[in-house]
Amino acid sequence: MYRTFIKPLFFLLSPEKAHYAAMGCLKTLCRIPGVKSLLRSMYQVKKTELQKQLFGIQFPNPVGLAAGFDKDARWVDELECLGFGFVEIGTVTPLPQPGNDQPRLFRLPQDEALINRMGFNNAGAIAAAERLKKRKSNIIIGGNIGKNKVTPNEDALSDYVKCMRALHDVVDYFVVNVSSPNTPGLRALQEKEPLLHILANLQKLNTEYTKPKPILLKIAPDLTNEQLDDIIDIVKQSGIAGVIATNTTISRDGLTTPKSEVESIGAGGLSGIPLRTRSTEVIRYLKSKSNNAFPVIGVGGIHSPADAIEKIEAGADMVQVYTGFIYEGPGIAKRINREIGRLV
Repeated sequence: MYRTFIKPLFFLLSPEKAHYAAMGCLKTLCRIPGVKSLLRSMYQVKKTELQKQLFGIQFPNPVGLAAGFDKDARWVDELECLGFGFVEIGTVTPLPQPGNDQPRLFRLPQDEALINRMGFNNAGAIAAAERLKKRKSNIIIGGNIGKNKVTPNEDALSDYVKCMRALHDVVDYFVVNVSSPNTPGLRALQEKEPLLHILANLQKLNTEYTKPKPILLKIAPDLTNEQLDDIIDIVKQSGIAGVIATNTTISRDGLTTPKSEVESIGAGGLSGIPLRTRSTEVIRYLKSKSNNAFPVIGVGGIHSPADAIEKIEAGADMVQVYTGFIYEGPGIAKRINREIGRLV
């Protein structure tokens, strides 16, 4: 029903308008008594075998929604009904910012992909924290944090600290985002010295709390093997909990969409099926070269149960979807969980 009827209707709208329209519809539906229970019965897969204990957290299942979809923690209660084991909000910055000029989100239907240059548009860490304080579900929440566009790289740590302080009591784990291609200069923070400085200091801050929260690092798929070796060293030296692999890519290789159309879209991070192979390669490399020293959450090009299992077989401990959710619809978490459940 979704692919043949609902998706074509939403795809008549611009991607950003469709996003808010779809989630607005879901939120309105969920206000009707009994609808949340109905959705849970339709989409949730509750099996003991699917539960996952990772970095001190008990996840009900290993399929999460990646950051970028619910930037401001507006829909976590509604998304819980669709069978996700966890939802990652953000990327959140200390101060509100509008992001880049529109249009800034583009579909490539021939490739089942998206290109985005959103630019960390969000209402700020304090606003997100206030929403999370009011949530009704107990779904696991990750807080993906970044720096404001106007903050120079040498002051980036201050922004990450502000986000951590604002969100510490309302999220279950943190993700440090230094890999988005849509904030100028941000990816320079993936270099070993600045990244180790940020992570070590966040770990130090984390120990000040009675209940420290796991900190993960989200990395780009465009890193070389030498840079991935540095990531392994950084994770070990800083003592953070793990890695999310991967963010969107700046590559445009292997697309079937006409080159002229892709070039007319311009800059931005590519997600979806074209990212699948590279993100799996990164997962496999990290797990192999580190001797499985830390958890990795796999994300990138997961549109089917087979895609998710490919990630798990490469070493991913859990997976996240985003673009696949848009192209495949609200049943994607259920389909993946059912297939994983058959294998465990």
